Amino acid sequence: MARRHGAPCRGGGRRAAHAAPPAAPRLSASWGRAAMAAAAAVAAGKAAAAAYGHGESGGGRGGGFLGPRVPAEVEAMARGVQDVGQETFRRLLKVTVNALEGKDCKESVKLIAESTNLSEEQLAFLISGMYTLLREALRLPLSTFKQEVFKEDLKELRIPEDFIVDFCSIVFGNRRPASEGTALMQRSRLPSVQDLKWRVDVAISTSSLARALQPSILMMMKLSDGTAHRFEVSLIAIIKKETT
Repeated sequence: MARRHGAPCRGGGRRAAHAAPPAAPRLSASWGRAAMAAAAAVAAGKAAAAAYGHGESGGGRGGGFLGPRVPAEVEAMARGVQDVGQETFRRLLKVTVNALEGKDCKESVKLIAESTNLSEEQLAFLISGMYTLLREALRLPLSTFKQEVFKEDLKELRIPEDFIVDFCSIVFGNRRPASEGTALMQRSRLPSVQDLKWRVDVAISTSSLARALQPSILMMMKLSDGTAHRFEVSLIAIIKKETT
């Protein structure tokens, strides 16, 4: 089949429809003997939750702000936090908020590990669960997300009342703006268009008589995730759409 075409050119484009994998939250750089790495804590929290009989999504009641299924790390946190004192809980909550704001939490986590009887595994449960819970809550606009609904969802998880009040102070209190901005920035992002090439082709000889001598635009789009997509657009169809 013989074709003739014009010269390729480059241009911008819209985001593609394939979502890039969400980035894992980072809390600190290294565990050490008495501390833990919070990035590893998130992964360890999920793995440890699986050891308790849960997968990536737990089996608890869903339908609230956490989605149809409660994340496994949140379920593990809700169970473990019942054996934690309020002072320790607030220290862990402060570390989690700092992590949401992109701050280095290594020293804070080290101090908690050295001053409590919590194991590294328990700390992993608690921090990863708090991180996921707050991250999801801070993504919701206050215009539609009400404090009463948030409290009821936490009660369903059997989180102690005093701790629910502390969670509410983060989600609906003075600390929300800084935490909210970082949580929104950490949302899953679609890959962007890095390169777009196109050319106009006219089929002189084709097996389909309906397409003979009809111009079409051949396009190749390269995305920031390394994938490439090729597709063809009928020029006649574009003209008809513009004139109707």
